[in-house]
Amino acid sequence: MATITLDVPGKFNRVSMLARDQLAAVFADFDRDDSVRFVVLTGAGGQFTAGGDIAGFLTKSPWVVSQLAKNVAAPERCSKPVIAKLQGYVFGVGLELALACDFRIAADDTQMALPEATIGMIPGSGGTQRLARLIGVGRAKDIIMRGRRVRADEALAIGLVTEVVAPDQLDETVASLIDELSRHAPLSLAMSKRVLNTVYDGPLHVGLELEGLAYGLMQQTHDFHEGVEAFVEKRKPEFDGT
Repeated sequence: MATITLDVPGKFNRVSMLARDQLAAVFADFDRDDSVRFVVLTGAGGQFTAGGDIAGFLTKSPWVVSQLAKNVAAPERCSKPVIAKLQGYVFGVGLELALACDFRIAADDTQMALPEATIGMIPGSGGTQRLARLIGVGRAKDIIMRGRRVRADEALAIGLVTEVVAPDQLDETVASLIDELSRHAPLSLAMSKRVLNTVYDGPLHVGLELEGLAYGLMQQTHDFHEGVEAFVEKRKPEFDGT
């Protein structure tokens, strides 16, 4: 497991323009590292992040700011399962990063928001698209256009987070999820993630075709055969990622 921690003391772990590039590079490195099976994205000091460097947006060209979603999509591009461990403020680009992760485990003191409309902006790093696809366009409009904060209990009720626990149970809950996932075949997790991310907003017939092709590819792997044989022999499978 690898952990990425947002840590900017005194500024609620603000995500600078440079940090966006760094996050993309680190996720790419972990994706290539066979010793890393899971990535946890979290924040220091009891906070995830209160958002980005607002003033910094004015120093960049329209072309640069129109490309912000590319770096924030790094957790989604990573073939490994990515878990967002959330606490405190999860605002702006913080929520957009969390939306790009596969699982969102939140402490019950978490507050989530895309407040850009309140300062003359819109979410520009994937927030409008991923939020609408996750919770529905009506709820996304209610959150984005009003710029309102969503507390942990509501986030759980609308499917915005995977699980909500007390802050002192956050580490244990994330560790338990990783332990559960670690018992599954790495290729199964990677392929499931790829198929889901590629076609979740596409036509059904395209998704079914891709799913079928992926299943056929998986059928040729060691882990597929090991899983079937272990099931038949009523034993624990020993997956090796091939």
